[in-house]
Amino acid sequence: MQLLESNYLDKNRTTLNSMRQNPDPFKILVSCLISLRTQDKNTAIASNRLFAQATTPQQIIKLPLKKLEKLIYSSGHYKKKSRILKSVSKEILERFNNKVPQSEEELLTIKGVGRKTANIVRRFAYNKSDALPVDVNVHRVVNRLGWVQTKDADKSEEELRNILPKKFWEEFNATMILHGKSICVPISPKCSQCMISQYCPRVGVGKSR
Repeated sequence: MQLLESNYLDKNRTTLNSMRQNPDPFKILVSCLISLRTQDKNTAIASNRLFAQATTPQQIIKLPLKKLEKLIYSSGHYKKKSRILKSVSKEILERFNNKVPQSEEELLTIKGVGRKTANIVRRFAYNKSDALPVDVNVHRVVNRLGWVQTKDADKSEEELRNILPKKFWEEFNATMILHGKSICVPISPKCSQCMISQYCPRVGVGKSR
């Protein structure tokens, strides 16, 4: 883990990771919802277009649905995401007095917010030390490394909480996502270029480069 972290420490972060520098909990929540099932470049485009028009729950609620869909079109699944953004904004405004909650328990009561999103908001917006965001990229990498043997990201998070030293939690998401997108890619990973290949059992890897 130290080798990976040191290698990616100065690399460009994902859109969500870079938002930690000037954290706005609502914008981080919105960008996370936009990021589902899309590439990071599309998350950035859609988020920037939306935030040029709306940055608060009230403003998103007031946006006509068709306009909201057009603003986040580049992220894919824009119709479903637009409905979720409207619903989440309404809940934040009405149930939480216009403030994104900090606790995992409260975040998970919001329809459309899952464990990954809750952990990202808590880690990136509120710097909560017990938050460990795990997405499909992280899930893939840690299973290939043999650290866990799990079927989904939520289970991987559960297992990682028991085995990963807390000193690595802060940069873990950023490190694993960058590694998963540049080296340990979904199809034909670049094992010959991997700095930790000698320690990796390559679980489930058939063809590699």
